[in-house]
Amino acid sequence: MAAAYGDPSSPLMSATDRTPLGLGHVPETRILVIMTGGTICMQKSPDGLVPARNFLDRCMAPRPEFNDGEPHDPLEVVFDDGPDGLGKLHSLRTPTSVYGKRIRYAVLEYETLLDSSSIDSKGWDQIAQTISRNYKLFDGFVVLHGTDSLAYTCSALSFMLQNLGKPVILTGSQVPFSERKNDALDNLLDSLDIAAHFMIPEVCLCFNSTLFRGNRATKVSASAFDAFASPNLPPLARITAVDTEVAWNLVTRPTSLQAFNIQPDLDIHHVACLRIFPGIKPKMVEAVLRTEGLRGLVLETFGAGNAPSGHDNKLIQVISDAVQRGIVIVNVTQCLTGSVSPLYAPGMALGRAGVVAGGDMTSEAALTKLAYLLSLPQASPESVAKRMAISIRGELTEHSETVFSHPTGELSSPVAQLTAIAYAIASGDLQKVQDLLRQDTQLMNRPDYSGNTPVHLAATGPSLEILRYLLSLGASVHLRNHTGSGRTPLFLAANAGLLPHVLLLRQAGAHLHAEELDTARLHASQRPDVWAQAGLDMP
Repeated sequence: MAAAYGDPSSPLMSATDRTPLGLGHVPETRILVIMTGGTICMQKSPDGLVPARNFLDRCMAPRPEFNDGEPHDPLEVVFDDGPDGLGKLHSLRTPTSVYGKRIRYAVLEYETLLDSSSIDSKGWDQIAQTISRNYKLFDGFVVLHGTDSLAYTCSALSFMLQNLGKPVILTGSQVPFSERKNDALDNLLDSLDIAAHFMIPEVCLCFNSTLFRGNRATKVSASAFDAFASPNLPPLARITAVDTEVAWNLVTRPTSLQAFNIQPDLDIHHVACLRIFPGIKPKMVEAVLRTEGLRGLVLETFGAGNAPSGHDNKLIQVISDAVQRGIVIVNVTQCLTGSVSPLYAPGMALGRAGVVAGGDMTSEAALTKLAYLLSLPQASPESVAKRMAISIRGELTEHSETVFSHPTGELSSPVAQLTAIAYAIASGDLQKVQDLLRQDTQLMNRPDYSGNTPVHLAATGPSLEILRYLLSLGASVHLRNHTGSGRTPLFLAANAGLLPHVLLLRQAGAHLHAEELDTARLHASQRPDVWAQAGLDMP
């Protein structure tokens, strides 16, 4: 088990409480909880369960797991893009966790709380915009959402949130928090802990002590606490009574040198999903494909991607004609596990008709990915079809990748490897850094004995190319070290006056943390041009 915000298994942690030894103050982690509605916030009424407001005061504040009992200043939050959009929300703080951190959080409740069966692309836009507006103010985000359409929202957000560098964890519950026996408390506490302690820069779904990649999850039960599964990808993490075990080899990270941004307005109203069944008539499929304005269709087929063709191939001809008209059709399996493969003749016939093989994508992922790609500027049927067949957010398994195995024998300890990487960075030896990280890429987000990750060291090192290389591997620009008040690589680069390093980090989406701003302003008089490029508002 290892946590990218600070590896709890490293020698820097006490064996008893895992708090940092000799490192001074450990910064609080700031999390924004976004309440959209759903069962988790519901209360009983004469008309049945209905969404209820004031979730923080009503449900979280009375619980010692969520509240250390001390008064705390409000947290700044951006509500909307208008001139009066900046405001403050009452905040609470958790007791110190087993990882030696405290989580400070606020709950932003939407004016209209929804049952998740009512959400659409406007609701997805609202969540994405909230995260975008507050991206620089918080270390991570937890979204509370109803379970009915939770897998759709997870998939949609995974595509909408482009170059995401921070955790976005969605959760809900099968039973309201207000009920005596519920799953809401554990789901919410687990989500807060994951978002605050583990640098997993993905849209994830946390449910029943399991963390799934959001666009791989699907709802499998209407009543069980174990309501979600990820049939074609193992969980990213499992939470037990003593540990959180993260499968770091499965975690995806942004590798392009671009800042976080969002793609709103998914074209969800011009795509559809159709399940093939025995005896389906070609005119039924044609009726769907002739829907006014339709641009894309997810076809749920039998087994490995098969559909009835009939003796006259009429169904295949209907599908082929639609493809020729510019409708993108994607083939996914109805089975819970497995993949669409052109193994059988019926499946190959669909491929020859121009249908895209959707691999092992869930229907939720295929539908929202199709809507996302169609919403991109200059999208064409050809470009959308091409990108539907490749993984862009880890939503499908690509089998063409070469698998490398390390030669027999144990690698050197992480401490020794990190020390070697530190020396290589200090001497500007790019080749040595590459050789060391080739053995274990997880080291790029792991702190050394002084609490710095390789990116912190490269931010003040002599080689800009080493910093560029680390960022190309997906190294996080948002991690703070364990020294002092917790510094980001951008702060260290600006403080050292290294303008090229500052510009490269900014290009990769780095920003100064809220807790660094006051100190940065004290230093700004010495190098105002560098601090301005780092994003500091100069007087």
